[in-house]
Amino acid sequence: MNKHTKEIIGTIGMKAQYDENAKKLLSNKIFLAHILKGTVTEFKDANPRDIISLIEGEPYVSTVSVEPGMTNQVLENPKSKIKGSNTENTETKEGAIRFDIIFYVRMKDGISQIIVNIEAQKNSSPGYALMNRAIFYTCRMISSQKERDFTNSNYDDMVKVYSIWICPGVNKNCLNHFHITDDALVGNYKWPGKKDLFNVIMIGLDCESSQKLSQSKTESELHQFLNILFSSKLSGEEKVRLLDEELDIPVDEKIREELNDMCNLSEGIEEKGMKKGMKKGIETGRLETIAECLRNGTMNDAKRLLKATGEEIEKATELFLKKGE
Repeated sequence: MNKHTKEIIGTIGMKAQYDENAKKLLSNKIFLAHILKGTVTEFKDANPRDIISLIEGEPYVSTVSVEPGMTNQVLENPKSKIKGSNTENTETKEGAIRFDIIFYVRMKDGISQIIVNIEAQKNSSPGYALMNRAIFYTCRMISSQKERDFTNSNYDDMVKVYSIWICPGVNKNCLNHFHITDDALVGNYKWPGKKDLFNVIMIGLDCESSQKLSQSKTESELHQFLNILFSSKLSGEEKVRLLDEELDIPVDEKIREELNDMCNLSEGIEEKGMKKGMKKGIETGRLETIAECLRNGTMNDAKRLLKATGEEIEKATELFLKKGE
């Protein structure tokens, strides 16, 4: 394995580790509470500290599969009295896609529940429309409830779901709520049913704005909070200070350590990217110099004066021919 391949594998490994750290950080209940306050209507006026006690059990992080037939192998409803095997296929599948974070939340009435999925998606253009993936995840959260949250044909027992997508790669602060609406095309009949079952929340972030948080109060509190967490410019200690001073979010030693770990990984990825860019720039500059030497002299001049290898001369020749087109 050559050095370049090793560097690529190293960078991929760091990015995967960064993603896992981001999920672990977001799964802290104090952070989940702030996200719920900013996205779920029922919690809009609630104190995040009160929301924490409504999050049931421990959130599942990268353990619940999205794949049909596999969701219920891990996810359980803490309040459900439904026992016995569920109807989902128990066949194990390698490389199954998993929800980043998924958990149950008890509503303020103490009886009803919602299921919440949170996804951190740094790449907002992964080669397909991210919205389509969000819709698929939300549909799976609904369909997997059979034999877990309701049995037989008791569809009235279905639980409301939220799939919340946090996208730092958008570079714009935005928040959109996609849900079912009733367009009466003929007549005005009111069909009974839970029209609020399906909820997709897409959150775009402008992480650069986190540098000006102390001067600007134009952002929503949710965006201030998430921009601080995902900023690549702030150190772990700066994030701790801003969370405390600007947003009154307490940070314990565990969260402080997770913030520092994520920042260190981010710096490592950025440094590798800069080194790779500089190396590429130097290589391109050298090839251009060799191409110029070939244009004004001979191949022997390039070999003698620039110590150019046969491979470099071949690449420089291609570069020279392209420029001549």
